[in-house]
Amino acid sequence: MRVSLCVGDYAKTPYSIPGMEMNVYCMEELCYCLKENAFLLDLSLMNDGLLHWMEQECGLKELSGILYPLVHRQGSLGVFVKTILEYTGFYDRAEIGEVEQALRQGAGLSRIEKRKSQVDYLVSKKKYMSALREYDSILANWSELEERGEPLPAAGCLAAIRHNKGVAYTGLMLYERAAECFREAYETDNNPESYRDYLAARRMSMSEDSYVAFAAGRTEDYQHTLELEKDLEQILREWESSPEYLMLYGRRERRNAMDRQSFYEEEDRLIQTLKDNYRNSVSN
Repeated sequence: MRVSLCVGDYAKTPYSIPGMEMNVYCMEELCYCLKENAFLLDLSLMNDGLLHWMEQECGLKELSGILYPLVHRQGSLGVFVKTILEYTGFYDRAEIGEVEQALRQGAGLSRIEKRKSQVDYLVSKKKYMSALREYDSILANWSELEERGEPLPAAGCLAAIRHNKGVAYTGLMLYERAAECFREAYETDNNPESYRDYLAARRMSMSEDSYVAFAAGRTEDYQHTLELEKDLEQILREWESSPEYLMLYGRRERRNAMDRQSFYEEEDRLIQTLKDNYRNSVSN
């Protein structure tokens, strides 16, 4: 059995890792986040705020002092992260080597591509509002660089940003805005996936009659709309066999067979859980 020794104090105030909105309260948590998200790390990690947190909150003045020259003399991100991991001793040489490899792979990305990867991570964690703000910031930065004639990633990166922004809007059930993002993504690189997602978002944002009229006026999309309807039918069948659907169906069946007061108390608990989940997705 592997045992990790604690290094430093447990902080009263957490440190928020830049670009990932992860709060850590101790060096164990920090090291875990660095290792598991090494590909997403960039130079924003190397800052006085982190050094201050290590010294003041965790009581690690020595480590803070070791890292200080790396922060103020433009040291290597790889050396910075490796120093933290080696000092704390939570991972062996092989694991630290994996982190270094991930950092080297990430170093080949442009600043915009790295930021996109970080924001994509927020979407995967259902932090949709935070992700949307960051996508807008990236797109604004893209426009500024374009106006100055500076080098930019391939158009596929821009299309992916717009597409994933649509995914974030979809997570918030803002389907009209999602459709606009998917349309822009498709116009950027003609990716059929973006176009299918555009039609799906329009389908979700419109009434049945409105969508039928919309689809009827786009004869060139006939094959796409036909495939979309087949996909929706499949999704509906999967939903009707899912544990969530069966739970809701069972609750409806039990509604008249149980004590009304108990039923509504359980209903309130379920609704509160759904509210909490939604608030988490739009917080920060």
